[in-house]
Amino acid sequence: MEPIKFELKTEYIELIKLLKLLRLVESGGQAKMVVEEGLVFRNEEKEPELRKRAKIRKGENISFQGHIIQVR
Repeated sequence: MEPIKFELKTEYIELIKLLKLLRLVESGGQAKMVVEEGLVFRNEEKEPELRKRAKIRKGENISFQGHIIQVR
């Protein structure tokens, strides 16, 4: 699957907002749920990112259900 390239125009974006903005989830509530369930990974780490409002910055990669998001 092709990576999703996301052009960040501010200093950071909160993790749940990123998932919702890219329409990988249907709602903010669902975004919170998938993060709480440990389904989102940050920068190829072995442990899931469990902070719903984690600040995602340029240069980071987010993995979720087979999707790779490259933040630029």
